[in-house]
Amino acid sequence: MFDKMTLQVLANHARAAAENMAHTLHRTAHSAFVKETQDFTVMLMDKGGDTFAVPMDLGATWYPGLTYGRAIAMVDDYRPGDVAFTNDPYSGHVATHAPDTHLWKPVFADGEIVAWTGGHIHNTDMGGAVPASLSRSLTEIHQEGIRFPPMKLVNEGVFDEQILRIMQTNVRKPALNIGDIKALVGALNTGERKVHQMIARFGKQGFVQGVAALKDQAEAQARDILRAIPDGDYQFADYADEDSDQANPCRLNLTLKIRGDSAVLDFTGSDPQLGSSLNVPSGGDPRHTMLLVGVYYVLYTLNPRILLNTGLTRPFTCIAPEGTVLNPVAPAAVGMRSLTCARLRSVIFGAFSQAIPDRMPAAPAGNNCIINVMTRDERTQKTVIAAVNPVVGGGGGMPWRDGTNGSGADAAYLKNTPIEITETEVPVEFVRYGLAQDSGGAGRWRGGLATEMAFRVFAPDSRITARNRDRSVFRPWGILGGKAAGLAEMIVNPGTPEERRTGSADTAILGPGDVLMIRSAGGGGRGNPFEREVWRVEQDVARGYVSADAARRDYGVVVGDADATAALRAQATEHQGHFHFGPERDGFEARWTHAAYETLTEILAALPIHWRFFAKTEIFRRMEGNGPEAVHRAFDAVCARFPDLPRPALAQAAE
Repeated sequence: MFDKMTLQVLANHARAAAENMAHTLHRTAHSAFVKETQDFTVMLMDKGGDTFAVPMDLGATWYPGLTYGRAIAMVDDYRPGDVAFTNDPYSGHVATHAPDTHLWKPVFADGEIVAWTGGHIHNTDMGGAVPASLSRSLTEIHQEGIRFPPMKLVNEGVFDEQILRIMQTNVRKPALNIGDIKALVGALNTGERKVHQMIARFGKQGFVQGVAALKDQAEAQARDILRAIPDGDYQFADYADEDSDQANPCRLNLTLKIRGDSAVLDFTGSDPQLGSSLNVPSGGDPRHTMLLVGVYYVLYTLNPRILLNTGLTRPFTCIAPEGTVLNPVAPAAVGMRSLTCARLRSVIFGAFSQAIPDRMPAAPAGNNCIINVMTRDERTQKTVIAAVNPVVGGGGGMPWRDGTNGSGADAAYLKNTPIEITETEVPVEFVRYGLAQDSGGAGRWRGGLATEMAFRVFAPDSRITARNRDRSVFRPWGILGGKAAGLAEMIVNPGTPEERRTGSADTAILGPGDVLMIRSAGGGGRGNPFEREVWRVEQDVARGYVSADAARRDYGVVVGDADATAALRAQATEHQGHFHFGPERDGFEARWTHAAYETLTEILAALPIHWRFFAKTEIFRRMEGNGPEAVHRAFDAVCARFPDLPRPALAQAAE
């Protein structure tokens, strides 16, 4: 058994090893998206493939609970020096969309595998229908680029050249892909050396037992947090703007059930598997890391000293019915799963906000939009494909401070690339990059401001992919009297006669001289905005965060006029209810009530999976009125129009 001090020493060694792996990858990667934006992970895993250490200073922060076990088991006869890999979301359920290429390497001691090093890099492009491989409009996994099921990439230290040739042939920028993959292999080698150093210090059995103890400690810490939260059932739903090109909302529903030191996250009532790429391939794993990312954020907020490893997941059980947006079956497209995961985090935050309102912030922007450009560089006469910059919105108002500007709490790991570097590597010219005035939700603690970016292109047929664009219809919500935030937007040639608003579209084709402006959403506000100190509001106006008109309208502050301010604030009426969603969601839910969605869920669950999204779309098209009865009427009209629907099952569900 490890005493607490020795266990903490091992935890520090493991964390340092993971940080070293991250630095190796960060400093040797080829693509800007890995070396600048830092969309990558590295980790140390026990012999079963469960993560026991991740870095905190570099890379994405989604995967402390990831397990590689199912993918590891799909490859035979591991030997020293081997590295396996996959990017197939439906093989082993480690990768969750095709650009994420995961690698893992066994660590041997005395001829036995005692640990694994692993991680992923987000490749700039994996081929497929669109540059960068990702778009909401794609409808099946085969359109999203080449996929490799789990297989060996490196055999006893030697790369498989045939696999590299296949990748070179099928992707748009093979040098970037292969350069990043080799950088990740270097990081895995670094991790392997560090594990051997830990074995030398703690002994083989001591290391194995210590890793198990680290996971047990994380579990105990998570259970301590749950015990301090009141038992209860906490229901919350939120929406992505569009489920597909059909432009109906995508609903995620959660009932969080806390009992003592355990919790169930029941996602029943979420939308059916979609005919777009917003599906999240969890494979039915009740503790899949993608379903629990929001939980990690909550746990770490409540205990910043908590160990980040798969032990955190043990007190939680997720229910995601098969054939739904959170548990699709092949060949459903999944490339834009990160948009849905952003909304999933909002749903989890909303449920916990009801359980512990004094500890939770308002909604973050929840739209970490990543801009990819494919254009021709007239300087070199070459085609360029590159990630320009993430456009991340603000964080929600906190219990003790304003939300972070331009860096939403749930996507803060995505780093911006200095525009000088981008303009050197990509033939674009930035004309605006900063914070958007009046975009944060009003509150006693203001929501963080949105990011706004605009750039000009110079070549014809320049193709832009703005993946994860969302929150242009449904606002990030405010809580406890705080207001919902400003909406996201994408505009071509803003302020000119050629101005074109794109709605929720995530692609655009530009010509020479065209300017694209992209603005994220802000963060929701927390607390009554009329209780915000006048000096804070005036400071916001002086800094350009809030306009004078918004200060008067939203905060009851007339800058420089104390008497007018007092008169305005005396007339204030406080918002009733825990959440403030804004007029768009309020209007939508006047028709699509929670009871109406329960009826829709019951109807769709009785259908074969391949009928569900079609039926949802047709019911939405025919929906008149509100509530369950209106859903049944719409459903009956669908059955009459499409007699091939499996009516006996549907009729039984409708009774």
